[in-house]
Amino acid sequence: MVEKFQNIIGGTHKESLSKETFEKSNPANISESLGKFPKSSKRDLNLAVEMAVDAFPNWKNTPAPKRAEILWRAASITIQRKEELSQILCKETGKPITEARGEIQEVIDTYLFFAGEGRRIYGITGQSELPNKSITTIRQPIGISGMITAWNFPAAVPSWKVAPALISGNCVIVKPSHQAPLSGYHLIKILYESGLPQGVASLLFGDGSLGEAISEHPDIKVVSITGSVEVGRKVYETCGRLLKKCALELGGKNAIVVLDDANPELAIDGILWGAFGTAGQRCTSTSRLIIQKSRWSHNFIQELSKKVQRLQIGNGFKEHTQVGPLISASHRELVHGFVQRAVKEGASVLTGGKHLSEGEHSKGYFYEPTILTGVTPNMEIAKTEAFGPVLSVIEVADFQEALKVANGVEYGLSLSVYTRDINLAMQASQEFEAGIVYINAPTIGAECGGAAAFGGWKNTGNGSREGGVLALDTYTQYKTIYTDYSDKLQKAQID
Repeated sequence: MVEKFQNIIGGTHKESLSKETFEKSNPANISESLGKFPKSSKRDLNLAVEMAVDAFPNWKNTPAPKRAEILWRAASITIQRKEELSQILCKETGKPITEARGEIQEVIDTYLFFAGEGRRIYGITGQSELPNKSITTIRQPIGISGMITAWNFPAAVPSWKVAPALISGNCVIVKPSHQAPLSGYHLIKILYESGLPQGVASLLFGDGSLGEAISEHPDIKVVSITGSVEVGRKVYETCGRLLKKCALELGGKNAIVVLDDANPELAIDGILWGAFGTAGQRCTSTSRLIIQKSRWSHNFIQELSKKVQRLQIGNGFKEHTQVGPLISASHRELVHGFVQRAVKEGASVLTGGKHLSEGEHSKGYFYEPTILTGVTPNMEIAKTEAFGPVLSVIEVADFQEALKVANGVEYGLSLSVYTRDINLAMQASQEFEAGIVYINAPTIGAECGGAAAFGGWKNTGNGSREGGVLALDTYTQYKTIYTDYSDKLQKAQID
């Protein structure tokens, strides 16, 4: 029997008022159903908002160190259930179990970091230009935060949003992707097991129409979304019209630049992980290899191809699996379409480029890890995010051309350079047009912590950051308090 799930509204499981449902299956084995989920309506959202409105006054006045205790307990429960949660994540995304365990560890680390911030939500104390007068600027919560999260990291991405919002004193309403609805559900359940007060958090299952309702709801004061540029632009337009705060983490067309003095073994290892980890389904995945053409570049590309062909592709529950399936049949066709059009434009398939449909691969949405050569910077595949295990090789003459090609896309999330020349490495770190830069490391692997600000430039986002202390800027607003203890009227800039 297929398990049926309910929304979590203010801490209570409730049937959707719409009565509509959708079903989710394991992308590595589509005959395995993971459950039926409600397709929530605006009425469900209104109920969640009403509960959040009631809960907000008490929650915002709860001391931040007390709010932190809930995150500490949630981290502890998540540690205890790490393997169970990892298996759930593996089933709903298809990613290898080793990657799933890493993602759950990221949730734990995120909770622990923001729990620590419960005693460090600092303001600013400044000097007044007048005597016997002080100036203090403090952070305060904004209200109800709507969170639209992605399917590729269905546990980590919600935690990046929920933890800073809660520690700041906000209430949250989370909409997980209908492609991966389970991990976010368990995240909210664990927060309530950890002592979160009723009404402070809700989780609503649904599709894009629910996301639109969240961004349009007048009582939701902050919207945070991880998704495509197209969807992010619509949300941004809505939030702009309603003058509400908005945080966007959108797409990427990330590149590794390999110069002719690079450590070739290190670079190949980095490319394999950056391009084919999570089957290329990361916003930070390496989709372009920009390589300096030289005597060794041909051999480098051939060696890379051999190692790609040896990658283990299969069900994520097998410990040796390195590449899992794509998330859905339609997404696999989308990725394959990019490859086919690239070939028509003049690119060549060095390896891969096909569906995997025999044996165990016939059970899911598997696609061969693919390398395209002969790619030029003006091709679609060099400019547009495919979000799959496809690496485009672009050869350049020198470092300056590599910089130009790396920066020549609408995205600006993550860029990397492999070189032994410290001068070129530092120049790249300054000249790359991206929110994240790696030196001698792949484009994936962002950490959580104080200095680890995750986010991009250009069409990748709107300047917001996640994963580190700067995430608090999304969920807090500043208040400047002037205290005049002179016992007389003082006029700034006049007296």
